[in-house]
Amino acid sequence: MSEQYPMGRILAGNERGIRAARERMQSQAIDLTDLCSGDPGYSLRRTTLGNSKSVTGPGTFYRRAQRTLVFQPSDQPGWWIERTDQKEQLRVEVSARNIWTSQRNIVLRSGSPHNYLRMVEHIVALRLGLGVDDVVVATDAGDPPLFDRGSLDLVEAVEAAGIVERDEPAPLVTVREPVTIGGNRGDFVTLLPATSGQRHLRLDCAVDFPSAIGQQRILFDLTPRTFRHGAEARTNASLTQLILSRTICSLFADTRNMGYNRRNILFHGRRRYFNEPKLLHNGKSLEAVWHRATLDLLAALALVDCGRFVGTVVSYRAGHTLDCRLITLLYRHGLLMPFRAY
Repeated sequence: MSEQYPMGRILAGNERGIRAARERMQSQAIDLTDLCSGDPGYSLRRTTLGNSKSVTGPGTFYRRAQRTLVFQPSDQPGWWIERTDQKEQLRVEVSARNIWTSQRNIVLRSGSPHNYLRMVEHIVALRLGLGVDDVVVATDAGDPPLFDRGSLDLVEAVEAAGIVERDEPAPLVTVREPVTIGGNRGDFVTLLPATSGQRHLRLDCAVDFPSAIGQQRILFDLTPRTFRHGAEARTNASLTQLILSRTICSLFADTRNMGYNRRNILFHGRRRYFNEPKLLHNGKSLEAVWHRATLDLLAALALVDCGRFVGTVVSYRAGHTLDCRLITLLYRHGLLMPFRAY
């Protein structure tokens, strides 16, 4: 189906390489299609939380420490990270303007180098996935908790806090024209503007690993139901990465990932998984592509700080770095605009 998507304006990358990647995606079968025919299920009003709710788990980078996130209502527009241990620092806005690095995971920071939060993608994806516009996420460390069920514990925390409406329309935003960015590993991401009356996000996402994960592709409309399904998907890693995290990499804070274990990470080798994969469809695990679509891609789009992004996203073999470059370039080129779907 990828030939049906216009490539549009190329913001970065080689056109020839992007076309080749589009052809490879086109040749890859869609494993699952889940499109909605009507209301996607999100409020038409701006939203925040009704109460505060905390969730605790072992640290991602320091497994012997328990880490807590507190989801709180906010009077400020957007999502904000508050490091309660950084008493003289301001809140970090969840925005492309505050990306510190995206090499292995997305790290947001503002002000002091100590005023940061790592691996925010598993947290901020809830902004679009659950349709909640204004939230403060409080934490006393830059190391987030890691859970055995992907981000489902975080979803349940927000649901328990309750999503409440405000007396103003939900802010929607889309791109002014089709745009594409290409990487250097046969990867690309395309964004297409929302069509008249559309107030949801459609994702066509494919991964292709030289391992047991192999080729996976899903086409779906973002709804609270599809997001909740995909939020259970765990990060995937090779068995080599697990071994390294327990040995030499434990010496380096930025690659430590000491919280990894066989329950909270999907480990894969060339020919088989080393633990039980989840999210089976017709006997095939789609856990890796669900993680990519609902946690990685949505997290990048959550860095659009002026509203809920609507339209169509096409992604092939891409990752955090390409995602974040794309969102930054949207701002650099003035390609975002408000959208009225009602």
